[in-house]
Amino acid sequence: MENEILLGVKDQILSLVSKLDEVGSFLGDPFFWTLHARETTKSFLTLSKPKLGKKGKEQTVSFIRKLDEVTGVSGDVERIWASYKTWVSEIRGTLREADDYVDDFIVKVYGQTEQDQKESTAEFGSEIESIKSRVSEIMNRSPQLGFSPNLKEDIKKLIRSKFDEGTPLVSCMLSYMNLPYDLKLYLLFCCAFRWVYRKTKADLDRVLVAAGLVQEKSGELMEDKAHENLERLVDLGMLEEEESIWDSYSVPSPYYEFSLNVMNAEDFFISTANSDSMIISPMARHVSILEVPNTITSMNSLQHSLFVLAKGGLSKASSDCLRTVLHSAKFLRVLDLENTLLKSLPDEIAKLAHLRYLRVWYSNITKLPESISNLRNLQTLDISWSASEIEVSNGVLNVVQLRHLKVYQFMNDNEVRVPQGISRLRNLQTLEGIYAGGGIAKELGVMTQLRSLEVSCVSDDHADELYFSVMKLSMLRKLSLAVERERGRGSYEYENSFFPCLESFSPPPLLQTLQLVGRLIEMPLWLGSMDNLTKLYMCYSHLFENPTTILQFLPNLKYLRMFKAYKGSRMGKDFFRAGGFPKLEYLYISSDNLVEWTEIEEGALPCLKQLSIFYCMELMLLP
Repeated sequence: MENEILLGVKDQILSLVSKLDEVGSFLGDPFFWTLHARETTKSFLTLSKPKLGKKGKEQTVSFIRKLDEVTGVSGDVERIWASYKTWVSEIRGTLREADDYVDDFIVKVYGQTEQDQKESTAEFGSEIESIKSRVSEIMNRSPQLGFSPNLKEDIKKLIRSKFDEGTPLVSCMLSYMNLPYDLKLYLLFCCAFRWVYRKTKADLDRVLVAAGLVQEKSGELMEDKAHENLERLVDLGMLEEEESIWDSYSVPSPYYEFSLNVMNAEDFFISTANSDSMIISPMARHVSILEVPNTITSMNSLQHSLFVLAKGGLSKASSDCLRTVLHSAKFLRVLDLENTLLKSLPDEIAKLAHLRYLRVWYSNITKLPESISNLRNLQTLDISWSASEIEVSNGVLNVVQLRHLKVYQFMNDNEVRVPQGISRLRNLQTLEGIYAGGGIAKELGVMTQLRSLEVSCVSDDHADELYFSVMKLSMLRKLSLAVERERGRGSYEYENSFFPCLESFSPPPLLQTLQLVGRLIEMPLWLGSMDNLTKLYMCYSHLFENPTTILQFLPNLKYLRMFKAYKGSRMGKDFFRAGGFPKLEYLYISSDNLVEWTEIEEGALPCLKQLSIFYCMELMLLP
C-alpha cells in the first residue's frame, strides 16, 4: 500500500529529489570543504595540545590565522565563519525538514479513506513546493568568499609546513579531511558501538542499511554495499578489524576523537558510564546510551536511531520513559535494546511505521506479539538471548520486508520454533536460531535467497530433509548446525549426541563460514572440498582421529576454532604439515584430553597471527 501512496506523489517527490541533488553538490565544493577543513584543524589542534608543549600551544592561534589567510577570508574572520556555519545549519535543517515531511506523510495517509488520501496528497504537493522554494532561497544566499581554485592543495601544504607529516595525527587529519561525507557518517555509527557493545560486521551492515545510509540499486544487495564501504574505511586505516573473537570493527584513535568532535553537528549523541553529560540535544537524531545506570532521560521525537545498553535492567521509571519516547518517536528507524530485561515488547513499538531494525537482547520476553505484523518496513528482527524460551507468533509472516530474523536462545536447548509458512518471506536472507522440525526443514528448500542459516536441535526425524533442503541453497554463505542434545550425564558436552547421517550431506558451493556443534563419528570427507571456506567452528566433535588431515589443505581457511573437537592426548607433526593451512590466521584449540603437542613441521601455518590455547588443563608440552 505504501508504494501505491508514493506513486500518487511520484512527480512531486522526483522534483524535490532533483532540487536536493543541487544542494548535495555543494558538499564537494570549496564552501563546504573549507568550513570542514577549518573545523577539523581546530579539532586536531585540540587533540594535539597535550603533545605540542608550550611552543606548540603558542602556534595554535597563529596557525588558525594562517589558515584563514590561505582560504582568503579577511575582516572579522570569526563573524564571517559563524555566519557561514549558520548558513550551512540552515541548509541542513531544511533537508531534515524535507526528510521528516515525507516520513510524516507516509504515516498520516496509511489507513486513510480514499477521499482523505486525495486531500493529504494535494496538501503534500503544496508543502513540497514550499520546501523547494525555501531551498532555492537559501542556496541563493550562499556566501561568496572568493576561494582559490587550488584551495584544497593550499590547505594541505600549509598543514605539512606547520607539522611533521610523518606524525600519526597529521596523517590522520589529512585522511579524515578527504573522506567523503557519507563515510564520515559510517564512522560515527561505528563509534556508537565500542568495547563490549561491538556489533558483528554483519549486524553493523544491517544497521547502516536500516539507517538509510545505503541506497537500494537493482541487482545489488544493500548489505553488500554497506560492507564494501566499511572495507574501504579499513583500507584507509580508519577502521580496524577484530576477527579473533568479535568478528567486528573498531575505530582507532584519533579517528574516534575526530568523529566525536563532529557528532553534535551531525545530530549524534553518544553517552557512556564515564560521560560528562547525559543531556541529550533536542536535535539529536541518533542516540546511543551505553553501560549507564538504569535511568533513561527524556528525548525528542525526531530520533531516527536509538541504542540503549542498560546496566542490570531498566527501572520502572526508565521503562515508562522508554515507552513515552517510543510513543512520540514516529520517525524511528533503528531501535536496539540490550540488557533491559523487558518482560514484553512495549506496545508502542508496533506503531513505529518507519522501523527497519529491531534488536532486543537479554530480555525476559517469552512471546512476540501478533502486532509485530504492523511493522511493514521492518528489515531486521533480532530477539536473541532471551532468559527463557520464546514463541515466534504468526504475525511475523506478514512482515513482508523482513530480511533478517534471528532468534537464538540459550535456554530450552536453543529450540525456537518459527511458524509454518516462514518460506513466504521471500526477502529473508538470514534465519538463525531456529528448530527445523515440524515441517520447517522442507520449507527451507524453497528459500533459495537465504545467505545465512543457523539450525538448532538437529535430530533423526528431520535431518535427511534438512540436509536435502540446505543443499539447494545456492546463495548460502554461512551455515550453523547444532545437534539435539541427549538428556542426562554429559549432555552439555554433547558426549552422547551424534550428528545423524552427516555423510549424506554436501555443502552449498559458496559457503564461507561453517559451524558444527555436536559429536562426529568421523570427519566428513566433503569438508576437504570446501575451497571457499574461510571460517570453521568445530565444537564438541569429540573425535579420536586427527581432524586436520582433511582441513589443513583448505586453500582459503583463515579462522579455525576446535573446541573439544579432538579427544586424543597427543598432537604431533602430522597435525600441521609443511605447506599446511596456507592462509590460516587464527587458530583456537580447547581440549580436556590434550597432554602433549610435540611438533610443528617447518613451513606449516605460514600466515598465523594468533594462536589461542584455552581450557587445556592437562596440557604439559608445547612445541
